[in-house]
Amino acid sequence: MSRSITRFTAKDEEVDQRPLDFRLIRRLLEFTQPYAKKRTRLLTMVLLRSIQLPLLTWIVAAVINGPVEQHDMPGVIWGSVAFAVLMVSAQVVLHYRYRWALELGEAVVVDLRNAVFEHLQQQPLSWFQKTKVGRIISRMTSDIEDVRVGVQDILFISLVQLGQMFVAAACMLWYDWQLFLLVLLSAPVIWSINRQFHRRLSDTLRAMRRSFSRITATLAESVVGIRVTQSFVRQEENAVMFRELAIDHSRYNSAVMRTQGLFLPLLDFCNQAFIALILVVGGYRALSPEHLTSVGDLVGFFFMANLFFAPVSILGNQYNQAMTAMAAAERLFALLDSPPEWTDAADAEPLPKISGRVEFENVSFGYDPERPVLHEINFVANPGETVALVGHTGSGKTSIVNLIAKFYPVTTGRVLIDGHDIAQVQSPSLQRQLGIVVQQNFLFDGTIAENIRVGRPQATDDEVMGAVCQLGCLDLITNLKHGFQTHVGERGAQLSAGQRQIICFARALLANPRILILDEATSCLDSQTESRLQTALEVLLAGRTSFVIAHRLSTIRHADQVLVLDHGHIIERGRHEELLELGGAYAHMHDQFVRAA
Repeated sequence: MSRSITRFTAKDEEVDQRPLDFRLIRRLLEFTQPYAKKRTRLLTMVLLRSIQLPLLTWIVAAVINGPVEQHDMPGVIWGSVAFAVLMVSAQVVLHYRYRWALELGEAVVVDLRNAVFEHLQQQPLSWFQKTKVGRIISRMTSDIEDVRVGVQDILFISLVQLGQMFVAAACMLWYDWQLFLLVLLSAPVIWSINRQFHRRLSDTLRAMRRSFSRITATLAESVVGIRVTQSFVRQEENAVMFRELAIDHSRYNSAVMRTQGLFLPLLDFCNQAFIALILVVGGYRALSPEHLTSVGDLVGFFFMANLFFAPVSILGNQYNQAMTAMAAAERLFALLDSPPEWTDAADAEPLPKISGRVEFENVSFGYDPERPVLHEINFVANPGETVALVGHTGSGKTSIVNLIAKFYPVTTGRVLIDGHDIAQVQSPSLQRQLGIVVQQNFLFDGTIAENIRVGRPQATDDEVMGAVCQLGCLDLITNLKHGFQTHVGERGAQLSAGQRQIICFARALLANPRILILDEATSCLDSQTESRLQTALEVLLAGRTSFVIAHRLSTIRHADQVLVLDHGHIIERGRHEELLELGGAYAHMHDQFVRAA
């Protein structure tokens, strides 16, 4: 069994598709529609470029066949001038073909990347819990870059080469149609070689892309889990595991290179062999007593034959890249086409400003509908009340607050806020009136002030400072060297746990939510810091309907209502003192807490 850091199963494999899928090509071209004028100009340059290259060759052949053969020096000079003018124009066309292709590819990539990001933002929380971070990063980086190559390089380079082959074929047909039949004999040979190698390349390229996805996913997981890695001294073992993945990817990559290394030289050999055959047959026709073709026409035909066969190797290489781009496009569009597991109802309406009354009516819920984690939950939280949720791990506390925030839809029953069934309200209008502070609250890379403003982006500096001051913790921020302009680092790594939590409290206070959710908000703090933040918590909870999850029962002594959960059922409810007098599960947990203290 593989010892890779991230375990992969059959479900992790990418879906196989045909090497070229014109449905995907059509969808990619739809992304160029907003830039139709530039695309049209670019196609014009492609057409001119495909004509200019054979025309340059035709001028050389015409000068040799005419003025040179007739010893006409002025004709040679004029032919050279015509060649020089056409050569300069060809370079101008090449410049704009290349420049506009880059601009079009960049525009498509920007739009595609924005579309993917917007789609990701619409996915429910459950989707992110089931999808590997590395796979999402791979879609947004390597896959989109592969599509960029497909749009700006593969498509237009292939069109130029195909146009060049078509014009060269027309010229050869005009020079000597019988000799051209010999060229046509190469088509079945080249087609059979392409078919054989493209099938092999398709398989090896898929395997290579899958191995790269495994490397990306493992790298992302390793970076996120570096604290665990270092705390358990797993650096060497993880390096060995990653090395196995890298070697595995290298093996697939080498297989691709070996296949391409055999395919492209074989194509080139066939091209040169047919040119040699044309030279022999054409020379015989030119030197035969019947003079079946002239020497000048043979020279022109030979030049055009070189021009005809030269793109074959280029097109073979472009096809290899096209298969990679197709695989990337397939994965991107599969992501864009994946609908969210659930969305707001079509007739959902915005939730008006609320006072904060929350009611659960016979609510049952399961992340897997066949395995419910909440059973027939009923309770009412009146505006301004603090409701404490208590129970062992897995009892359903976090599931309740997830339903209040509408991160998941209920399986049966109703969640009402101010009498509105949240199943019939638009999620953003509800979530704008919620504040959530969790144990490992997320800080974005930026300054302290910027992270506090996440709660209300338009807030002024005075309002940001006022929120922290209102919590009574201003010194925890101002004592820092750069104060509110201190950079927190990735995930707040430059700050202490207490400082990070104060930022999260201030963020919630600045947003001024009507309903506040605290999920183990102080459990990661030491007792001294927690005591300091209790005052801040009181300010934060004042006047708001609050749901508090805490294992430390000292943080919920003053709750208006305590709900004790066990395996998804509410087994006790009441105030702290009432439940102690009851002598049930809550009293037992309290005794355990007192003894542990």
